[in-house]
This record gives sequence, structure tokens and C-alpha cells, in this order.
Amino acid sequence: MAYSQELLQGLVSKAKTLRKNVVYGIGSGKIGHLGGSFSAVEIVTALYFYKMRHDPKNPDLANRDRFLLSKGHSAVVQYSALAEAGYFPKEELASMKTIGSMLQGHPDKLKTPGIEANTGSLGQGLSLGLGLALGLRLDKIDAKIYVLVGDGELAEGQIWEAAMAASVHKVGNLVAILDCNKVQAMGKTVDRFPLAI
Repeated sequence: MAYSQELLQGLVSKAKTLRKNVVYGIGSGKIGHLGGSFSAVEIVTALYFYKMRHDPKNPDLANRDRFLLSKGHSAVVQYSALAEAGYFPKEELASMKTIGSMLQGHPDKLKTPGIEANTGSLGQGLSLGLGLALGLRLDKIDAKIYVLVGDGELAEGQIWEAAMAASVHKVGNLVAILDCNKVQAMGKTVDRFPLAI
């Protein structure tokens, strides 16, 4: 895919819109993961509005690319992209984390159109993505699985097991993306679980 200056400016504008959606979704008086959502805005924008093949009018398209937000606590950024792409009305963002809302604190496949898997238990997203990628390969479906992981969750051994298994099985349709924002729930990543990244 080639890109132009016009496309790049469009993506920059879309990222700004997603940031506004994140603030709108978290709203006043609610607890939300603003920092973790903001650090992923450009990544999520590039995937949903440039890179991934998906269709909000046909969310179960067999050859769609899939996105898993392993750091599920930052769900509001994914909700913002899904609303902007047309999976549901933007007004739904205001109901986030309220009883009965389709938008809960972590992605829920059964409640939210466009969500591919329930995530949020840190460290599990890449394993889920690997399983989906292997399933697509078995079914001979040409689609990619994109998994966004946070640097704080790299302390979880399951991520490394999934990465090693993906390498051993030569899984070419799985893309892991690291949101290296250098912080986690309890402080700076370097102070909690330093990694050479």
C-alpha cells in the first residue's frame, strides 16, 4: 500500500478525532485508562483506517483482518476506532462502563460489534492471536491477526511462549505490535520489570 501526504494528513486528523472520542468515552466522573489509550491512538488509527481489511457493514467477513487489544484495559481507544469506522453510533461512547452498556471496561466480543475476542487478562492476547492465526491458516483464509500488547504486560511469560510458538510454527499472518509507553499500573516499567526494549 502506497501512501501520500494527503493520506498521512487524513490519518493525523483521524488520530485527533480518536483522542477526542477517548476523552468523550471516559467522560466526567468515570475511571478510565486515558494514558494507555492515548499512547495507542496512532497505532489503532493506522490499523483501522489504513492497514486492516474490515467492513463494519459485514463484521463477520471471513477474510477480514482481526485486531486484538491484549492490553484490554485501554478498550476505549478501540471503541473510539470502532465508532469512528461505523460499527456503532458514536453516541454509545458516553455509555461506556455503565450497567447494560455494550462498552464495558474491557473488550467483550458478545456485547460490542467489531470486537474479535474478550481481552484484558494481561499477557493472553498474543496467545489468542496465535490461535486465531493458526485457525485461519488451517482454513486457508488470507487474513492477518494484529495484536497490540503493552510493555507492562511483557512481564507475563505467556507472551514469550506465544512468540516462540509463532516462530517455531512459522506463523506469517500474526503481527504483534508493542505499545512501549514506559509505564504500567504501578509506576514506570523500568522500575517494576525492566526489559531491554
